[in-house]
Amino acid sequence: MYYFISLYILKNSLHTIPQFTPSLQSFHPSILPSPATMGKGGALSESVVKKILLSYAYVGIWIFLSFTVIVYNKFILDKKMYNWPFPISLTMIHMGFCSSLAFIIIRVFKLVEPVSMSKELYISSVLPIGALYAFSLWLSNSAYIFLSVSFIQMLKALMPVAVYSIGVLFKKEAFKSDTLFNMLSISFGVAVAAYGEAQFNAWGVFLQLSAVAFEATRLVMIQILLTSKGISLNPITSLYYVAPCCFVFLLVPWVFVEYPILKETSTFRFDFLVFGTNSLCAFALNLAVFLLVGKTSALTMNVAGVVKDWLLIAFSWSVIKDTVTPINLFGYGLAFLGVAYYNHSKLQALKAKESQKKPAAADEEAGRLLEEKNAGDGTGK
Repeated sequence: MYYFISLYILKNSLHTIPQFTPSLQSFHPSILPSPATMGKGGALSESVVKKILLSYAYVGIWIFLSFTVIVYNKFILDKKMYNWPFPISLTMIHMGFCSSLAFIIIRVFKLVEPVSMSKELYISSVLPIGALYAFSLWLSNSAYIFLSVSFIQMLKALMPVAVYSIGVLFKKEAFKSDTLFNMLSISFGVAVAAYGEAQFNAWGVFLQLSAVAFEATRLVMIQILLTSKGISLNPITSLYYVAPCCFVFLLVPWVFVEYPILKETSTFRFDFLVFGTNSLCAFALNLAVFLLVGKTSALTMNVAGVVKDWLLIAFSWSVIKDTVTPINLFGYGLAFLGVAYYNHSKLQALKAKESQKKPAAADEEAGRLLEEKNAGDGTGK
């Protein structure tokens, strides 16, 4: 597993260097950089080593922050730990904190330029995405009350299945029989893991699967409603536009579900240290996602996510003392292999797409040079 992610990081690090010949074969032990990236005696040049180390640093930061947010949320929501089982309130705190910080960064310090967005576009595109994100976070945080961290990570392995299924439904993904078989293998592995779960809770499973469905729909909707219109939001602008929507959409169920209970709990005092640091970690995680994807690729983040999941499973078993059965591990192992193959297929598709673009770009460049030569010879119009 560590070998796989090392190759992905090496590939993504070297791929951005102009002198490097992009002929890497994924998951193959004979991956070697081109002579242009080699120093004296066959050693990697200092710039390449620096880029590789930076890529590892980006991955490490993202894994650490993602790990921290998940465990921190579990600590706050679990009745056996901090005992504050109010997922809507916790999500609203996150959204309020992140939107406020994003507003300060964009409007007060003007460190990031806001995206030009009309009222119609905001209503038709951002509001639906904000609603999906709100429900995804609410249900995902709610699952921590009923399920172990390890089992939740196993259920999250269904994310590629949900994204692909919804993508096919909205005609953003092409239906392929081999991809369908891949999705079925992931689903089978997760089903085996669920069968072996010692603390199985049907309501918790329903909440987590619903969260996966909402998140997958949100990702597809981003592609349909924003990306297709040429609009790209970085984490700061995303929080600036989307987080307030999430807060408002969560406010409605909060008034009816959690507010009456919190109102009756007169002993509760807002812990600024716990909730402040928790919200800060959530905000930092958004920045880490942008850093990792921007400096490497989304595929690298997917592969790093598998490493994070295994670390969380080990942490849940060894530190939190959650029960992890051999059937759990066997089932998740099957799902892991399915996800690894899915990521590998995605990488091959991206490489094939890039290779198709290069001849077209070369022909365009040759045509431009020919036009310049003709113009210089007096033969051009």
